[in-house]
Amino acid sequence: MKMTIAVLLCKLIRFVGKRIGKGSSMPGKIVLKLFPDILSKLSLPGTVVAVSGSNGKTSTVEMIAHIMLQNGVNVIWNKEGSNQIEGVATFLLCNADTKGNVKADVVLLESDERYARLTFKHFVPTHFVITNLYRDQMTRNAHSEWIFNILKDAVKPTSTLILNADDPLVSCFANGHDEDKVVYFSMDKNRHSTLSPVGVYNDGAYCPVCKAPLEYEYYNMAHIGKYKCTSCGFATKPALCKVTDMDLAEKRVTFDDEYNVSLSFASAFNVYNLLAAFTLSAVLGYDKQKTTDALNGYILKSGRVVSFDLSGHKGLLLTSKHENSVSYNQSIDYVVRSEKPSVVLFLVDAISRKYYTSETSWLFDIDFDRLKDSKAEKIILCGKYAYDLAVRFEFTDIPKDIITVEADIPTAVKLAADHPGDSDCFVITCFSDKDKFLSQLNGGN
Repeated sequence: MKMTIAVLLCKLIRFVGKRIGKGSSMPGKIVLKLFPDILSKLSLPGTVVAVSGSNGKTSTVEMIAHIMLQNGVNVIWNKEGSNQIEGVATFLLCNADTKGNVKADVVLLESDERYARLTFKHFVPTHFVITNLYRDQMTRNAHSEWIFNILKDAVKPTSTLILNADDPLVSCFANGHDEDKVVYFSMDKNRHSTLSPVGVYNDGAYCPVCKAPLEYEYYNMAHIGKYKCTSCGFATKPALCKVTDMDLAEKRVTFDDEYNVSLSFASAFNVYNLLAAFTLSAVLGYDKQKTTDALNGYILKSGRVVSFDLSGHKGLLLTSKHENSVSYNQSIDYVVRSEKPSVVLFLVDAISRKYYTSETSWLFDIDFDRLKDSKAEKIILCGKYAYDLAVRFEFTDIPKDIITVEADIPTAVKLAADHPGDSDCFVITCFSDKDKFLSQLNGGN
């Protein structure tokens, strides 16, 4: 009777919530207050996959789901990205019958790195993918090592871990875990690798095990690369699946020397997400060629990368998570690699969506200086925090005459649209702000 009430109540509140525009976490929040242990009473399928980490959760989950669908698997996943326990509760209960049976071959969950420990005390994933750990939303997440300790509580002995071997902190989730239940993915040195980290700080400077200095053979992005501690021997682990070649200019990547994937969006960050999905698929026993075919040229539906036309300018919107410098640096890298003249618009209008702070020190962690090596003809800073951006740009060597500060978003978009010539347009903002730009295009359609 309790399960029947919980399921029906959740579905009813969800139905009403959709009509009034409320979030997908509200139904789960109400049901959990009434029945705190309801998630532990659900009957889940034999395969439950969780994906967590600082970045790439939504994209990786979407690609895994696409691979599973191409393999004829009945998979359900939290498409709306509501990834804390309340959102997970809504998702699962809305996909359950009145007896609590979740009817699917696979449940695939995006899980917030801070709240995974709350979700997975009620049930345990059979497979747990961890993408990376970066400085992210410092106002709520503090340091990445603190997040590691919190996420560690969500990792259970029976789960098979799929870990990014190139991230020193992520590799530490294997410590004390059954080695037969740990699988790694990694990226070989390639034409885009560097001998020093790109960015204004290095989170891989010290060994996460013994705190001695880490030595890197190369970096693929931020602190992610091939490393070794000369003090305790901690080093990049051998991987089940690897990127063995990558050419971002040609938009192609090769997995395991054999499987070639064309990229719809060419960035090392996107390739690591693809690799995580590829590796999980191998662990689940899917044919690697069929996985390759599914990923080949795949375009994300989540809206994290959006193509648009702006008064004849070919445009690309890159969602770069606010309060996350690695995400911004990857978008800047994409702009720097573009060989065509461009207008670049940075939009920062809301920060810390949940906590509503106005803390902008994270802007100084972003390597905006790299834009001086780009073909950007105009840089527009807009949104509520346009002048915070302007202060940050004062500390760069970018020519001042190409920088325009315009807080009003419609006016800033018009400035970009009116730029002479056939230059491209890049808009870099957070997914929480992206619709404030997109609503200016084509009458909001």
